[in-house]
Formats: sequence, structure tokens, C-alpha cells
Amino acid sequence: MLTRSLQGLGGLFAMSVDTMVLLSRRPFAWQEFLRQSWFVARVSLLPTLLLAIPFSVLLVFTFNILLTEFGAADFSGTGAAYGAVTQIGPIVTVLVVAGAGATAMCADLGARTIRDEIDAMRVMGINPLQALVLPRVLAASFVAVMLSSAVILVSLVGSYVFGVFIQNVTPGAFAAGMTLLTGVGDVVVALIKAAMFGLCAGLIACYKGLSVGGGPAGVGLAVNETVVFTFMALFGINIVTSAVAIEVLS
Repeated sequence: MLTRSLQGLGGLFAMSVDTMVLLSRRPFAWQEFLRQSWFVARVSLLPTLLLAIPFSVLLVFTFNILLTEFGAADFSGTGAAYGAVTQIGPIVTVLVVAGAGATAMCADLGARTIRDEIDAMRVMGINPLQALVLPRVLAASFVAVMLSSAVILVSLVGSYVFGVFIQNVTPGAFAAGMTLLTGVGDVVVALIKAAMFGLCAGLIACYKGLSVGGGPAGVGLAVNETVVFTFMALFGINIVTSAVAIEVLS
């Protein structure tokens, strides 16, 4: 089991390096990139926004209870902005991208693999990494950044509505407190995290899709493994990136 896990990790690393090298190679599959970007955005946009609202409301509700006990409810916007930008935006985005977009990528490539389409492409002199993997990985990264921006905006609006109209926070104080702890650097770090999350999800999905074995049952197993491995990797990346960002911005 350990040997198999190490082989899989090594294969993922090798494919990732080969894919990054192809960034400078021409031609680039623009049509595939646009097609995959639209597909990932279409299947992820609505679930992402719907998931962002309860996350932000739960954050504001819990945070405001603590602030009210200290008589500092006017700082509600500070916690809402910091939580939405640094955690809710990137994490909610990647949960949906990994659960919807990445699994679809894995299933598509897995179906192509068991039908020997990938081998046929190699026989015709077409590099599957350049034609299929690279556009999907970049599309996942691009859509993750765009969705993260949308989630942050929706979270802030939802937090404002809930805090002001439900928990009676002063509107001006809420708005003024949003920039006390959260600045441009935090927004940049959040977008970088979202791009890294999308990149990681795309690479894992493509690797599992290209390494499918065992027929249609293997495709289903690869899709399940994609979700599990992606979530594990993303939470690890989030911890490391957050720690580095705190050291850099402090």
C-alpha cells in the first residue's frame, strides 16, 4: 500500500512538472481552454454562491454574539471582511470546484482512457498533456480565481444584510470596520490561494483520469479518489499558505 501510494505521488509530481513545462510550448489549445472554463464555471457558479451565503451568515452570527458580550458590535464588519477574504472565499470556491468541476474532468479523461483515445492521440503524435491536461488545469485555476472574487462579494453583502437588519449593527460602523484588518495584501493572497487550489484540483483530477484502470468501475473509483485527495491537498495548502501569508503581511 505504501509503495503504491508513493508511486502515485511520484506520478502526479512527474505529470505536474511536464504540464508546467508545456506552458511555454506552442500551440496552446485556446478552444479547449475556453470550453473547459465555461463548463467549470457553469457547473460551479450557482452551488458556490449558494454555499457562500450560509457560511458568511454563520460567521457573522457567531462573531457578533461574542462582540455583543463585549459591547463591540460595531466591529462586526471587521470580522466579516477578514473571514470572507481570507477563508470563506478561497475555501468555499475550491470545495465546489473540486466537487463538481474536478470530478467531471476526471470522469471525462477516465472515459477517454478506457476507450483507448489517449493512446490513439499518442500514436497520432498528439501530446495528451498539451491538448487535454494543460487547458483543463489552467481553466480550473482561472475559474477558481473568478469564483473566489464572486464569493467574497456575496459573503460581504450577505454579512452586511444579516448584521445590519437582523442583529441591529450600525450600517456605517459595519462598513467602516471592514478595512481595519483586511487590506489589499489580504485580497491578493486570497486570489493566489484560489489559483493554487484550482491548479491543484485540476492536476489531481487529470492525473487520476489518465491513470484509470479496470474499465468503467475504475472510472468511478478514480472520481471518488479525486474528491478525497483533492480535499486533503487543499486543506494542507490552505494551512501552509495562510501561515506564510501571516508572516509576510505582519
